[in-house]
Amino acid sequence: MTLARLAARHGVATSYSPSAGVTVDVPDATVVAVLAALGVDASTPDALCRALAAAEGAEADRLLPPTLVRWGDGPVPGLSDELTVVGTPVGQLPLGVHRVDVRHGDGRTASATLIVAPEGVPQPPSRTHGFLVQLYSLLSSRSWGMGDLGDLAELASWSGRTFGSGFVQVNPLHAAVPGAPTDPSPYRPSSRRFPDPVHLRIEDIPEYAYATGRAGLDELTARAAALRQRVLVKGELIDRDAVWELKREALDILYRVPLGPGRRAAYCDFLAEQGQALEDHATWCALAERYGPHWRRWPEGLRDPRSAATARARRELIDRVDFHTWLAWLTDTQLAAAQRAAREAGMPVGLVHDLAVGAHPEGADAWAQQDAYAPGMSIGAPPDAFNARGQDWGLPPWRPDVLAASGYAPYRGLLQGLLRHAGALRIDHVMGLFRLWWVPEGHPPTDGTYVHYDAEAMLAVLALEAHRAGAVVIGEDLGTVEPGVREALAERGVLGTSVLWFERDWAGTGRPLAPESWRSACVATATTHDLPSTAARLTGEHVQLRHRLGLLATPLAQEQHAARAEVSEWLGYLERLGLLPDAPGDEEAEIRAVYAFLLRTPARMVGVWLPDAVGDRRPQNLPGTWDEYPNWRLPVAGPDAQPLALEAIVASPRVRRLMRVFGGRGGAAGGGRGGAAGEAGPWTASAGSVP
Repeated sequence: MTLARLAARHGVATSYSPSAGVTVDVPDATVVAVLAALGVDASTPDALCRALAAAEGAEADRLLPPTLVRWGDGPVPGLSDELTVVGTPVGQLPLGVHRVDVRHGDGRTASATLIVAPEGVPQPPSRTHGFLVQLYSLLSSRSWGMGDLGDLAELASWSGRTFGSGFVQVNPLHAAVPGAPTDPSPYRPSSRRFPDPVHLRIEDIPEYAYATGRAGLDELTARAAALRQRVLVKGELIDRDAVWELKREALDILYRVPLGPGRRAAYCDFLAEQGQALEDHATWCALAERYGPHWRRWPEGLRDPRSAATARARRELIDRVDFHTWLAWLTDTQLAAAQRAAREAGMPVGLVHDLAVGAHPEGADAWAQQDAYAPGMSIGAPPDAFNARGQDWGLPPWRPDVLAASGYAPYRGLLQGLLRHAGALRIDHVMGLFRLWWVPEGHPPTDGTYVHYDAEAMLAVLALEAHRAGAVVIGEDLGTVEPGVREALAERGVLGTSVLWFERDWAGTGRPLAPESWRSACVATATTHDLPSTAARLTGEHVQLRHRLGLLATPLAQEQHAARAEVSEWLGYLERLGLLPDAPGDEEAEIRAVYAFLLRTPARMVGVWLPDAVGDRRPQNLPGTWDEYPNWRLPVAGPDAQPLALEAIVASPRVRRLMRVFGGRGGAAGGGRGGAAGEAGPWTASAGSVP
């Protein structure tokens, strides 16, 4: 009981409910380990009693919590009548982050961070649709073996002008941990705050024009063309490491080209804006080049970003540190250009960036912000109906107590960086704003427990930064969701994520949910990067794939029967709604019917998975696999698995037939812009007409 009381004071759960009416007790050893990661010793009965007494005494003496929240013009919970605010009354403080000093009647004083947030996040200006794509998979005739920010700008411009699309959503573009090979997953980054320069389009860097005659650059572009051909023509996998090797060599050449006065001034402005965070990131990159990407194996003095040894190393490596800050600036400028292209194409939202749930334990963020991360812990998911063993994602969690004590500075900085050039932000596993499943190192995921965060403060910071950026916020709220979470997110205007195959009348018949019964505050889509494409689901190829890889939990025939029954039920429903023409087995028509159904829902945003538009049958990521499947390395391809360049996608009659669902030939849902197919876009000469 004493352990439970201590755990409750630190937001650590001692039991959880995986399903209605079921309660699972967390092992005491897990609770003790999690408390230790929060700086609380409960390893012995005496230590436990001391820790509880200290926690209860500190709470009794505390005048204010470390962080307070005020929504709009509302009250400030935690600010009692016994306290007098020194200085400006809190009711007169504008939106922003403030320091509040108070005095108690008995003479005691205290201070806290006050977050004054708007009532909610911005909303899409109108109902809209857009493409969802993994950027690396979108190669064009100009990219160097994987999709780049130039390709993103082209896709946004074409889809906005031709189809009246309102947004393009991409995978996380966070900086990766270098390695041999590099982890290709965009959801295990080195840094979530800074983008990866592997996404740069080299030819769009202004200094390229002054370096084209330099030795080596022409050779690199020729090698890049060969790499691109290996993917698009020979059907090889995307090789991120090979792409980065070529780009790094090219960037080393371009780095030696002096910046013009205007460019130099813009670069200096960027350095000043980003400050310590950028210097830390670039220092980690420079040290990783010399000592390898695993900072816990570096010489002891370099493991501390604030040590004298690190300061000396930074001075010794100043040229490489500057190189990496320059890369961050170049990537930032091309992200800005892509968002500008989207807005110039008439997109009301533009780019939708993706925030991964955590950062790699050996990456730049974990090195630079060690105090903010819980040592010896990893986040994941508890056992559930889909995975009886639970999940361990190998990502260290933020400490909720450190976040609160800092006024959520790491979180604010992260959001500010991501929202610089975004019309919207998707938050992966948005439930993590409320609680995360912590797994002690060396233990299975089943031995984890939930640790709670101050959701009110996390949402207030999110609302404030989204308001400043004018950005929509989308929460990925699929899977196990704690009661009240979706309601709290909706109250603050955070859109959810609704996937067609999961939307059923679970409280009643269990049948497909009628379109008018869907929530409006969501992005509605047919699939995600972790799920089968619509073509694969319709044909049952996703079951065959999992069977070939030994991933089925039940016999193949049983899985196939269940998959066919699910598809038949949905197709029958689409037919009854008049969305499916009398063409049995017409896979393309069935995909169009799926998206026509999504348009019948009140969803504020409708996402079109770009591989669906061309009939791709391969998932970009197959959960539960590592080397067995080429996760995060597949280019967008047609039904025959032949890779399709961006130019071929733009010219595809199949794409245009699908997009007619969203408002006719080149039109937009809800009366948007756009003329006939082929009127706009960068490749109008090859676009042709739609049969």
